[in-house]
Amino acid sequence: MSLQVEISKKLGNFTLDVAFSATDEILAILGASGCGKSMTLKCIAGIEKPDKGRIVLNDRVLYDSAAHINLTPQQRQAGYLFQNYALFPNLTVDANIGVGVKAPAAAKRQIINEKIKEFYLEGQENKFPHQLSGGQQQRVALARMLAQQPQLIMLDEPFAALDNHLQWQTEQQIRRIFDSFSGTVLFVSHNRDEVYRLCDRAAVLDHGHIDFISDKHSFFDSPRTAASAQLTGCQNISSATKIDAHTVIANDWQLSLTTKAIVPDDIAYVGYRSHYLYPATSIGGNVYPLKIKRIIEDSFSMIILMVNPDNSSDNAPTIRWKVDKNIWQDNYHEQQIVNIGFNPEKIMLLNK
Repeated sequence: MSLQVEISKKLGNFTLDVAFSATDEILAILGASGCGKSMTLKCIAGIEKPDKGRIVLNDRVLYDSAAHINLTPQQRQAGYLFQNYALFPNLTVDANIGVGVKAPAAAKRQIINEKIKEFYLEGQENKFPHQLSGGQQQRVALARMLAQQPQLIMLDEPFAALDNHLQWQTEQQIRRIFDSFSGTVLFVSHNRDEVYRLCDRAAVLDHGHIDFISDKHSFFDSPRTAASAQLTGCQNISSATKIDAHTVIANDWQLSLTTKAIVPDDIAYVGYRSHYLYPATSIGGNVYPLKIKRIIEDSFSMIILMVNPDNSSDNAPTIRWKVDKNIWQDNYHEQQIVNIGFNPEKIMLLNK
């Protein structure tokens, strides 16, 4: 099983230009709003038509601009779960699940019954979408997608419209689907934790182009760009200037940092995760005095926003320090100067 995509599409001032391949895996597609994630899925599904390119699923050409091939969505065998589920409002749960199932009547009935049971929809068969909860609507949409026996599954922000409890329940349901599906899954999400739990690899989409694709561990441990670092949850990112092979200036923070890794010539930013900062007794090396600008209590941690005291601007960029409440000692206060260290091994060297 495999998917190859190489397409481009221009929409006003925005150009989608992506190329990637995937095998029997769960590939996450991450990126900021408006970067082209949903448009990529819609082009693969046949809902949108690229300007040019080629899409091949399991050696079957779905789209080829040069060969004038453009299969309909119904012909592509690509299951697509929309953000808004796209259920037919005038059809019952039973009828919605059966839409698109190509089988004799008896076999179609069996498939529908199986999906109703699999997705815990017994007793809801004759209800219409507006009579269902958000979680029930999503289960109907998933059941409808899988009833068509797709060769490719594409999920676009599947948990975005659900509350936290339903998100977890639905994630477990989707995990079971992934475990039993022998094919490619494309998973669009903004949530880095979902990606880490569910996916094998991650592709970062930025302004219509794929920055890079890597396994999820490399993606989280060693992001290559500022955009990908932000997507992994890095809160501290500063523009940077190379001084020598192991020294950079974090321009926004006005700090000189020594790094363990060799600083590349094309470095544009440095990143540092908020929970890797540490208090120190004296300055020197990568330890600097920083002024606490604000302390914010979060649900399970304390967030301390700090600035370089040499920067007197009211808009000075802050450095975010995150401390677990279990080890929090109430001996810090706003305007206090504290010595904070940066581990050379934890400094991310990022390009654009």
